[in-house]
Amino acid sequence: MDFRSFCYHNLRRHIRRHAEISGMESDNVHRLFIYGTLKRGQPNHFLLADRTNGWATFIGCGCTRTKYPLIISTNANIPSVLIKEEGIGHHIQGEIWDVDDKMRATLDEFEGYPDYYDIAHTAVAVEGNQSESPRKEIICLMYAIRSYNRHHLLKLPFHSNYDSNGEHGLPYISENDDYPDFNEAVS
Repeated sequence: MDFRSFCYHNLRRHIRRHAEISGMESDNVHRLFIYGTLKRGQPNHFLLADRTNGWATFIGCGCTRTKYPLIISTNANIPSVLIKEEGIGHHIQGEIWDVDDKMRATLDEFEGYPDYYDIAHTAVAVEGNQSESPRKEIICLMYAIRSYNRHHLLKLPFHSNYDSNGEHGLPYISENDDYPDFNEAVS
């Protein structure tokens, strides 16, 4: 067995063991970069915290290596990344989470994937000891708005970090509140 196979085998064994201990539903791990209402302390974090939705583990905080526009739009004040506009905006701050297949399916449904959101791969610099240079970088999956009115949304303010109660004055409005269909709101 070569070194690469050895490392992969040991990683899979570690994941299976962690799954047994933590109650993880499968040995598939999806590393997600969360930047909006699913973050800790935000209105929809309960989805990640609810073990009946699957397994989720907080890995740490980080920011995207690439700049993107993070906007708040629709009547529900939904934070969205415009992934097709790479290079403009800010390095987005967020959280890195590992989730199992069941939690990933829960989040896919919540995010409206694949109807309203796509899943993109993005490089994320992991926050940690600031004296480390360069900071550790990992590839994460990130939900990003699928299609949008570019002319309209690029006129909105860009943010580097989302907080529903932030200085922007646009608190998130849950789906239980009365607002138009998401697709109508972003077109």
